Amino acid sequence: MTEKKAQLTMDGIDEPIELPVYEGSTGPDVVDVRSLVAKGIFTYDPGFMSTASCDSAITYIDGSKGVLLYRGYPIEQLAEKSDFMECCYLLLNGKLPDSEEKATFIDNIKHHTMVHEQICNLFTSFPRHAHPMAVMIGAVGALSAFYHDDLKINNIEHRKAVAVRLIAKIPTLAAMTYKYSIGQPFMYPRNELSFSENFLHMMFATPCEEYVPNPVLADAMDKIFLLHADHEQNASTSTVRLAGSTGANPYACISSGITALWGPSHGGANEAVLTMLNEIGDISHIPDYIKRVKDKNDPVKLMGFGHRVYKNFDPRAHVLRDAAKNVMKEMGIENDPLLPIAKELERIALEDDYFIERNLYPNVDFYSGIILKAIGIPTNLFTVIFATGRTPGWVAHWHEMISNPFKIGRPRQLYTGPTQRDYPG
Repeated sequence: MTEKKAQLTMDGIDEPIELPVYEGSTGPDVVDVRSLVAKGIFTYDPGFMSTASCDSAITYIDGSKGVLLYRGYPIEQLAEKSDFMECCYLLLNGKLPDSEEKATFIDNIKHHTMVHEQICNLFTSFPRHAHPMAVMIGAVGALSAFYHDDLKINNIEHRKAVAVRLIAKIPTLAAMTYKYSIGQPFMYPRNELSFSENFLHMMFATPCEEYVPNPVLADAMDKIFLLHADHEQNASTSTVRLAGSTGANPYACISSGITALWGPSHGGANEAVLTMLNEIGDISHIPDYIKRVKDKNDPVKLMGFGHRVYKNFDPRAHVLRDAAKNVMKEMGIENDPLLPIAKELERIALEDDYFIERNLYPNVDFYSGIILKAIGIPTNLFTVIFATGRTPGWVAHWHEMISNPFKIGRPRQLYTGPTQRDYPG
């Protein structure tokens, strides 16, 4: 980072305050305001939309241009030429692996997919109807009980082991969450399958007969995992970093990220897409629904369109749009009653000036929800899939933070409550 200077002048301060301005490898300059606290001044930025909480070399987003880069590589190129396992390695190590490095990494993941048998007993303490995200928060957090006393987060080899275990075990826990909810036995992972094939196997196989993962569905799952692998300093990643800044157990930190992801404004958006499509019910109801969306006095929103960061087309949506078509064709469900609704909403959003002017383009949640439904994954498990894909990003950010000097997160506030007052009597 190169350094420039900025000056802040304020009433009541005799001389301007000089502040460093950092220029990253790309993106906007950043004003360093850390010295203001010594002068009794804080900055005010609800939602942290103008605040950089850290410096990071992992992921870059240019929302105005619809750009998403993993370690400098455009997401579209990675989706076309790479796969989820390679992207996991890339995010964790900062470079693409050679063939030997990739084979070794995949082998390590495959041999850590099983979870301790005591974890199976943990599931019985949850109601069968519990939301899968609630179960995942508990199950992933429980991993800290199995990997705690012998874990030294300042040891790089221990951190590498954490990364492998989390990427390997979270899909196993995700599938166990589903199996438990429907009363079926857990299916153990199989090392001869790829990451996405193994996930589908654990989700949909039973002991009764051999299960052969469909390659089209496995490819679509791999793309969903890849496209969700990281997304810079979003709410859940920031939560992982904040929890990690305390020195907390990394499995607990990732569990806190899952907690943040559960929110409907974050990871729950693809679930909300299917809820919206079902609420519309029929293509003939779309005009009335769109009319309600445009009514500022009506709380109805068009889910799966627009993005807090992207002010252009979500680059991940381009990839999943084609994947959705392939899955629909493979599953023979082009006549799914929700598909025409989705296609008509997409057409309107891309042609109607109201949506164009507000940059309400289809986002990754719009298409991922359609794909996951077609594969047979229940709606309430969608955010669990998101968490599975996001795991390498969370771990990469945790690892990056712990690998460098850092301070415990401690946001400030603008206090608006009562001033000091005496207790009566």
